[in-house]
Amino acid sequence: MPKRALIVDDSRSARVILGRMLEGYGLLVDASESAEQGLEYLRQTRPDVIFMDHLMPGMDGFQAVQAIKSNPQTATIPVVMYTSQEGELYLSQARALGAVGVLPKTVKQADVSKVLYQLRLLPERREIRAAAANDDIGPTVQVEQPRRATFGELETAVRNAVAPLLQEHSSEMRRFVLASLDSFARRLASEPKPAPPAAAAPEPAAPPVAEAERTRSWPLAAAVAGIALLSTLALAVLYTRALETNREILQRNAQLATLVEQQQQRLAAREAEQRTALPVATSASVSAARNSQPELVPYGEIPLSGQRLDRLRDLIAQLKAEGFKGTIKVATYTGEFCLSGNGFEGYSIAADELPFAKCDVVGNPFEESMSPAQRQSLAFANLLSSLRKDADVLKVEVQHFGRHPLTPYPNPQQDALTAGEWNKIAALNNRVEFIAEPDGAAVVMSEAALH
Repeated sequence: MPKRALIVDDSRSARVILGRMLEGYGLLVDASESAEQGLEYLRQTRPDVIFMDHLMPGMDGFQAVQAIKSNPQTATIPVVMYTSQEGELYLSQARALGAVGVLPKTVKQADVSKVLYQLRLLPERREIRAAAANDDIGPTVQVEQPRRATFGELETAVRNAVAPLLQEHSSEMRRFVLASLDSFARRLASEPKPAPPAAAAPEPAAPPVAEAERTRSWPLAAAVAGIALLSTLALAVLYTRALETNREILQRNAQLATLVEQQQQRLAAREAEQRTALPVATSASVSAARNSQPELVPYGEIPLSGQRLDRLRDLIAQLKAEGFKGTIKVATYTGEFCLSGNGFEGYSIAADELPFAKCDVVGNPFEESMSPAQRQSLAFANLLSSLRKDADVLKVEVQHFGRHPLTPYPNPQQDALTAGEWNKIAALNNRVEFIAEPDGAAVVMSEAALH
């Protein structure tokens, strides 16, 4: 009988990622969005293991573990904390409450298999094979599986392979038909006409051989001409459909470009209104309004690193040169991408031509699995540390606002919507904004940034 696992987590993407890994080992997986729902589930069903998140609305993970271990009906169920919290102190606190271990949100397949083997939730044969492999060949080597081709990539490859063959076949058929018709016409012109029968002959003369051959040749020529005509018509239909598809793609790209341009114009207009509404008493406030342009974060990159960190350094240096006194607010926002992949191999940006309905996940598992500390690179933490001596003059505050799109997403119900069109908008919404607030005056975020 298959084992059963319960996942308690308020993050849907975290539940999906861990659930697919557990299903890959043959476990039946149930999920709850809160600790209260998880306790209600345990009144009816007894799972073989519980994966418990820590930070959740209402009752948190530690309180839920205490409730489970204090109930004699559920006290023997092993509980594994599934959270972004880490460190020896946290591990000791979790074990003191009754948890058997801690599984990080950035979980790997090897971590899951290790926990399942330790809890003896996998068949004995697999446990023996894994132990023997570890004894004989040492640490397991993670081999990256080749990425499976998407539907759009396969369709493009088939078209590119078939189009030259069809074109060559059409040319050969046309040449064959023309040569056959030309040969047949020459034969008709070179053959002599039969002599009229004698008037006195009592019986009609037999048909000549040339006439019989000509009679037999007409069906063959008609069949060849019909085949050539059908092939030409089929190629014409395929060519017409290809032209229509290209025309539709060009129209969608033009519409998307127009939408992006309109959003940029609206953003520029709102920034201009914001600059007009701000007091112009100091050059510091003007600089704060000028530096409110968002920085885009490519999918899979740490928000507060790379180009965003360089931008923050330049802004700090400029504000110090202007004698600015106040706070720089760093706001991070999450874009929802159309992704391909699974919980074992990970997720990546889907191919542009893939239909939106074929997306495996629409969201941002990379961002949602990160703790606030993981959104900041080591260089960013060092920059904040260097500013502590100037805390009375210049301070930096970091906030994560989650999903607040600056650019509206297309209607997901559109039949012709592609992953490329959706991800262009998601890239604009996956961003970092720097807002400078002088002491005594405030540069507030625009309505587009907050809503």
